[in-house]
Amino acid sequence: MSRLFGAYVIVDWNAASKPAVGGDSIWIGVMKRDVRFRLAFESFNPATRAEAEARLNLILDDLKKRGEKVLLGFDFPLGFPRGLAAGLKLQGEPWSAVWDQLDKMVKDKADNTNNRFAVGSEINRRTTGGPFPFWGCPPRDTLTTLQPKRTKEHGEGDIPEFRHAELAVKPPAVPVWKLYYNGSVGGQAILGIPFARRLKKARGDAMKVWPFETGWKALAPADLEGVEVLAAEVYPSLYKAVPLAGEVKDQALVRTAAEHFARLDEAGKLGAAFAAPKTADEAVTGDVEREEGWILGV
Repeated sequence: MSRLFGAYVIVDWNAASKPAVGGDSIWIGVMKRDVRFRLAFESFNPATRAEAEARLNLILDDLKKRGEKVLLGFDFPLGFPRGLAAGLKLQGEPWSAVWDQLDKMVKDKADNTNNRFAVGSEINRRTTGGPFPFWGCPPRDTLTTLQPKRTKEHGEGDIPEFRHAELAVKPPAVPVWKLYYNGSVGGQAILGIPFARRLKKARGDAMKVWPFETGWKALAPADLEGVEVLAAEVYPSLYKAVPLAGEVKDQALVRTAAEHFARLDEAGKLGAAFAAPKTADEAVTGDVEREEGWILGV
């Protein structure tokens, strides 16, 4: 079986409010073939999300010129637990409706100043009228509809705490509703989804988002005809990353994830990784394909 991709780009995102480099900052890892068709890795550590977006566009443009089809992995959720779109009374496909809504709400400046806590607070106000389901913020950002600590557990009739994908990770991944403190991913999703949306808008039908636009199924080369970039959610922490000399942990994570997907692709096994687990029923498949998304490799 032929390879699906010529290059593998992994983005370790960050929701910081000021520029940062080194550990706990943005890292972009690029695994591509050199002139002798051997896989070679390079990484970038932009200080701000604006710089990262500009760099990623340059990377994708260069790979397009080389005729390389790209697997683009984002380490933040590309969807939210089932029911958020309905709670916000959004029309259309739930995943894209939420993407459009976040794009309207998010303000993310060139110096990394951003309004992620205000966005979480406003979504809480519209969906429940209280400080739920989003939680977590510095004390100075506390609002009636956003509190530093979680105020209640998810119960019957609430939007779920976890997506199906997060429950499939052992132990379960951190819920997207957590906006602050160690391990939180909510801020990355709020700021990252508008970024992914801009990339997609700029590239049109040449960029697809798995599994929303491809189906939750094994992929073959014919399924990617005309696609230059396939974006997917990834979870680099699933792969045991051992930093090389001079590498920081996040740099090692994007390298190891890129190596993992490249090896699978070389072995003809990457296409199967896009398929639903055999245990997924029709209801779960519907949630994943229309609203929640999935983590590639889980």
